[in-house]
Amino acid sequence: QVQLVESGGGLVQAGGSLRLSCTASGRTFDRYVMGWFRQAPGKEREFVSGINKSGGNTQYADSVKGRFTISRDNAKNEVFLQMNSLKPEDTAVYYCAAEPAFLGVVARNRVAYDYWGQGTQVTVSS
Repeated sequence: QVQLVESGGGLVQAGGSLRLSCTASGRTFDRYVMGWFRQAPGKEREFVSGINKSGGNTQYADSVKGRFTISRDNAKNEVFLQMNSLKPEDTAVYYCAAEPAFLGVVARNRVAYDYWGQGTQVTVSS
């Protein structure tokens, strides 16, 4: 099991950048696929990005492709989401999630992820 804590959210103007961090507690961080999801008020939680165990494979939602970059540092038990060219529609609570993927394939379905952080608010103003 792992415990996840997100940080780095805040209020930014459109076109600005934020870097979200997720720190995991545990000894088996490198055995998990990691993902970022977001949920806006009145909407379902949606997949944003994911990264496999080694960091060699990444996946992105079409809405953020080219603007967001996911990365991980297994030595520090951290996963990051660099968000550039932010838009008002990016406003949401962002969640870090961990999946004990046996095959190491990045899943886009939230059901696949067993562990979740508490979320961090990202607000992008016009």
